[in-house]
Amino acid sequence: MQWFPYDPAARVDASIEPAAERTTFEIALAADGALRCTRVGVAHFVIAQRRASLALYWLEGYGGGLWLPFADATTGVVTYGGGRYLYDTIKGADLGVDETSIVLDFNYAYHPSCAYDERWSCPLAPAENRLDFAVEAGERLA
Repeated sequence: MQWFPYDPAARVDASIEPAAERTTFEIALAADGALRCTRVGVAHFVIAQRRASLALYWLEGYGGGLWLPFADATTGVVTYGGGRYLYDTIKGADLGVDETSIVLDFNYAYHPSCAYDERWSCPLAPAENRLDFAVEAGERLA
């Protein structure tokens, strides 16, 4: 595994806007079926002098929990083409989250399992979680 150099500015405080209406949808997982997710809110933050927002999801299966996948301008170039995960209650550290705020540390962004082995089928970042700028923090390819 390769990582971008640690960047203290890649750790941000985000405010959470709860979803006005929670919508549940499925993400196809090839041979593994589908994963049900519910959009529970949006995290609003500033990083690299840019205002940004990413949707927050609740995993309805796979052990449940909060999940935040994202893609950015590095996706498919120097990071995995399906995006990275920033927050996953099952696998990640809780750096601080409550009903109105969450700490997002992009230094901990990591590739999903399917980036390492084609036997895995991973839910990838939905289109609404695409940032139009590069986040050069966290895991990268070579």
